[in-house]
Amino acid sequence: MASNMRMNSICKFIGSGVVAGAMLLPVTASAEEVVNIYSYRQPELINPLLDAFEKKTGVKANVVFAKSGLAERMKAEGANSPADVLLTVDISRLQGAKELGVTQAVDSDVIDGNVPANLRDSEDHWFGLTTRARVVYASKDRVDQDSITYEELADPKWKGRICTRSGQHVYTLGLISSMIVHHGEAEAEKWLEGVKENLARKPTGNDRAQVKSIYAGECDISLGNTYYMGKMETNEKDPEQKDWAASVRLLFPNSEGRGSHVNISGMSLAKNAPNKDNAVKLMEFLSSAEAQAQYAADNFEYPVLAGAEVSDRVKGWGTLKADPVSIEEVGNARRTASELVDKVGFDNGPSS
Repeated sequence: MASNMRMNSICKFIGSGVVAGAMLLPVTASAEEVVNIYSYRQPELINPLLDAFEKKTGVKANVVFAKSGLAERMKAEGANSPADVLLTVDISRLQGAKELGVTQAVDSDVIDGNVPANLRDSEDHWFGLTTRARVVYASKDRVDQDSITYEELADPKWKGRICTRSGQHVYTLGLISSMIVHHGEAEAEKWLEGVKENLARKPTGNDRAQVKSIYAGECDISLGNTYYMGKMETNEKDPEQKDWAASVRLLFPNSEGRGSHVNISGMSLAKNAPNKDNAVKLMEFLSSAEAQAQYAADNFEYPVLAGAEVSDRVKGWGTLKADPVSIEEVGNARRTASELVDKVGFDNGPSS
């Protein structure tokens, strides 16, 4: 009966329209042969991995996809939640789910062996699956240097030359948080003020829009996640994006020092997982060499498993030296980072 309640709950979830763009794969009757996933990661990325998992284990994966609100939905569902595993991007969402109380610790030597300590929660409530570096996209025509640091972005030589998305976006907050971890709040504030004054315009648009602005000559460098280069280079629906990508090259900040800031996609075990054993099996599979290689190839990301292959396209962008700082520390600084964004008026753009 409890299983039926959970399956009814997941169907009501979809029918309610609370989470926009969600869809559900067919549900089988036996709870012992299924695992239910709430995912912020898109179907085209996740489904091939889940097909491989089902073929390997015989466990059917049922998935809800959504852009927002999944952790909050799990909180509202409480003990009747059908969710077994939460898949998401960015440390903010992983930490946020833990703080909402909708996750639980996982005791798995397999996962601990596959996921480096700096890319997982110290209490084992979440684990990184892939990393993406926050790098500089630089105009091939107007930027001569081949190296850069995050600190340098506040140098007046870049005045009027930087484009970026909102300071309150989770990707930007992750980078600001890493600066707080490395330099302290006061120095991070000075740095953020300097970057603001070097902006070519008010922060707007997504990472790809910044590269479009470089292509259009509106700025010379921008901040963006590495995988967007791959998405632009292979975009058949909007071929113009290939031209944007061809106009820039990637600079990996601080490659001669601590390394480039990386964020993660990751996974958590739901607090009330009705299929806990199958959930842990899935989590162990997603951290395995087979799944890690597929992740890297399909979404132009970096695997967390040591020795897992990076795709040839990603290798072609240059060598990533990742900042080894604990991503948990970065996540813990995100509220302070958000406060600094508002304090310096970052999203208002440069002073006139």
